[in-house]
Amino acid sequence: MSALLLINPRSGTGSPTPDELAAEARTIGVQTHVLREGEDAAELAGASSAEVLGMAGGDGSLSPVAEVALERDGAFVCIPFGTRNHFARDLGLDRDDPIEALRAFDTGSERRIDVGRADGRLFLNNVSLGVYARLVHHREAQRRRREAFARIRAWAILLTHRQPLGITIDGDEVETRLVLVANNAYGLDLPSLGERERLDEGKLHLYSLGADPPERSGERFVVDAAAGRLEAAIDGEPDVLETPMEFWVEPGALRVLVPQA
Repeated sequence: MSALLLINPRSGTGSPTPDELAAEARTIGVQTHVLREGEDAAELAGASSAEVLGMAGGDGSLSPVAEVALERDGAFVCIPFGTRNHFARDLGLDRDDPIEALRAFDTGSERRIDVGRADGRLFLNNVSLGVYARLVHHREAQRRRREAFARIRAWAILLTHRQPLGITIDGDEVETRLVLVANNAYGLDLPSLGERERLDEGKLHLYSLGADPPERSGERFVVDAAAGRLEAAIDGEPDVLETPMEFWVEPGALRVLVPQA
């Protein structure tokens, strides 16, 4: 079975290096490509004829390549190579061992997991709207300008921005500063805060800070705003979505290979 691993060298730091990871993948017959500045991972994946597509990077790097795999009914491999690696954690991988995750290419077992859609765009983890999305947008703008206090300024936005979004959810007016649409349910209690027990529930969960109810679950939601658009963070990556925006889940749509226990 032919396989391609794309590696984002800018996702994280530490060991192994991108070149060391690529060399290890080649020992098991996986074609590799370390992304260069300006290269688009989804375009490279789409141009490949590989039956298995892998992405080594952080959460924001994964979904474009996963979408290519889904479109061709190929398999997807996640290699944790970023800072937080939330999807890898929820998939049951060791977030600190990308070399171990490579075994999925060689002797992996297949799982079927859900994916979410935000107006058609695939997400694996979640989409945030409101204050957290604004933080992500600000952080990205500061990073591009290479300002030293980008993180401090971003957190200042989070702490001082108190204006509600002025949105409706499925036609209901909701006063909230933060909406999170999650692909499957997130744990809300310690010590599992922010983790998902399942990736195959077949439901989205919508969390809205300070609203009543604070959580909804279903297969589809429509979020509207008088402004006509909202800043969003899709799997942690900044975007702007036009409203009304529709979110839906595709149960069991993605084939994922994971190392056998």
